[in-house]
Amino acid sequence: MARKKKSSPSNINFPVSQENFPKIHHWRICPLGQHWVRKHPRRVRPSRRHPLGGITSVAGHCRDNRSHKDQMYSDEISEIALTKFKALKGGPKASKLGFSNENEYDFLIRGWTRYWNEVFNSSPPLDPNLVKALIASESSFNPNASNGKRGNKRTSGLMQVTHETVDFLKDEEGELTDHLLNIDKEDISDPNLNIAAGVRWLFQKRKLATKKLGRQATWEEAVAEYKSYLPQYRKNPNFRGMGTFRKFYERIKK
Repeated sequence: MARKKKSSPSNINFPVSQENFPKIHHWRICPLGQHWVRKHPRRVRPSRRHPLGGITSVAGHCRDNRSHKDQMYSDEISEIALTKFKALKGGPKASKLGFSNENEYDFLIRGWTRYWNEVFNSSPPLDPNLVKALIASESSFNPNASNGKRGNKRTSGLMQVTHETVDFLKDEEGELTDHLLNIDKEDISDPNLNIAAGVRWLFQKRKLATKKLGRQATWEEAVAEYKSYLPQYRKNPNFRGMGTFRKFYERIKK
């Protein structure tokens, strides 16, 4: 009996040899070492096929990464959320923290927490309720929140991702050894891109906290490092900046 072919997002031209290469995750469109580019217009010179030149449409396709590392761009981040997240079950829990739109982004929190947990095979896995509590404490679920509360660094969006972080996440020769995100600073207020980037950065912060502590950091310690509060948190777990987060986390988990 012939196996049924899996459906793919529309307007994607996969390379002939794609099936011979592994994917970093089963939700990804392209094999490792490539990223997906959405259908887009392209200017062409006059030719037999296009006698007058002008603009033609290029279908969505996989493109090689210059670094040969795992990289995701905004087109693929958007496509994954659109095609994979709505059917997912599980946390975070619906909450009543007092914010008007606090449950609006649960499917994005659920999706990106699961994605990065599976990519990193983390133990223990990151709790989506913790991510939701972090968002509550960072932006009060306001996707347009923007301030400079981390020193002079400008922060944006639900997870208050700094513009410096955006640069780190796509730097092929920077502190991230792999699993990079290539997002523009102008787009970081988009809830989907912001949560994808923020959760990825939280994993990096756990790695940094682990190095500083000389042992495996807890996820709460990773949050403290994310907020730049780890030294104060070690002295006092109820430090003002962490107390709000912990209060939200306990209420969501109930």
